[in-house]
Amino acid sequence: MHKNTSRRAGWRLQAAALAAALATSTGALAQEVTLKFHHIWNTQAMASVQVIQPWCEKIAKDSGGKLKCQVLPAMSGGGTPPQLVDRVKDGVDDLIITLPGYTAGRFPAMEVFELPFMTNSAEAGARAAWDYLQKYALKEFPGTKVLATWVHDEGYIHTRDKPVKTLADFKGLKMRAPTRQTNKLLALLGASPVGMPLPAIPDAISKGTIDGFVLPWEPLPSLKLQEMVKYHAETDPSRPALYSAVFVFAMNQAKYDSLPPELKKVIDANSGADYSRQVGKVWDGSQGAARKAAQDRGNTFHLVPAAELDHWVKASAPLYDSWVGEVTGRGMPGAQMLQDARDLLAKYRTAK
Repeated sequence: MHKNTSRRAGWRLQAAALAAALATSTGALAQEVTLKFHHIWNTQAMASVQVIQPWCEKIAKDSGGKLKCQVLPAMSGGGTPPQLVDRVKDGVDDLIITLPGYTAGRFPAMEVFELPFMTNSAEAGARAAWDYLQKYALKEFPGTKVLATWVHDEGYIHTRDKPVKTLADFKGLKMRAPTRQTNKLLALLGASPVGMPLPAIPDAISKGTIDGFVLPWEPLPSLKLQEMVKYHAETDPSRPALYSAVFVFAMNQAKYDSLPPELKKVIDANSGADYSRQVGKVWDGSQGAARKAAQDRGNTFHLVPAAELDHWVKASAPLYDSWVGEVTGRGMPGAQMLQDARDLLAKYRTAK
């Protein structure tokens, strides 16, 4: 009897321990994780409505409500746009979308896609940028898991008081650009470049700090920029875009590592090459409505013809050698990197 009693007591203890372990495990599985998602756009912007909100809804659905976003739009979590890359690396933010080019010279490998006249397809640019990132640039983002990367659609020229039709028209204009490569481009074209992130443009144009800016169509309506300028210069589509800029969607690596396996799978399924391509397609489809807002206001449009653009291409040619020289000086195969970027863009342009 004593042995049976003792055995039953042992089983009860084991059962209790197993139940406790299961409860702990179930608690861990059921635990909700809220990710602090910090970015540069206001809530009306295309990126907020068509990229960020749908992504947050998708991970919530795929995780059965265990993954949630706390979205902090328009830098409402503090700091400045150039600081986002460090905020996510240091775990101040869990998720960010930003432009690496806001931090001049910090991410030289990815700058290849910010050189002028590279592509006029955001979808092809996104696919090329993802492949290139894996080969050359992941080491530029320590402590960070890059979930996606892409470029925006064609960047154009928007000016307040004077149209830009020829290379000579840039002379004397103070022009905003997002990245140092685009600043260098504007200088070679004859303008006085002024670097600043997107949220700073309305104040700068209204105060006359700048005479105009380069931007794709997409962000203009959310900032009412079409009401602050009169002239828009678009480039002949037979030539690649005047410029583009690189975006990264990134997660704090330690935060990702802390997730249980089933929640990591949700993040993995909503990131990567295919997701980068999807976001590129969103940008490609964003021109129409934004351009119409400028048309409805009665603004003036000019298409810069291919023959004139060839002068701009020639004027900007030194930027390629300069970039190759800089990254080569940092111990990277600059010439090969530029060629790989061009080959990837060509591959995905024809694959569309």
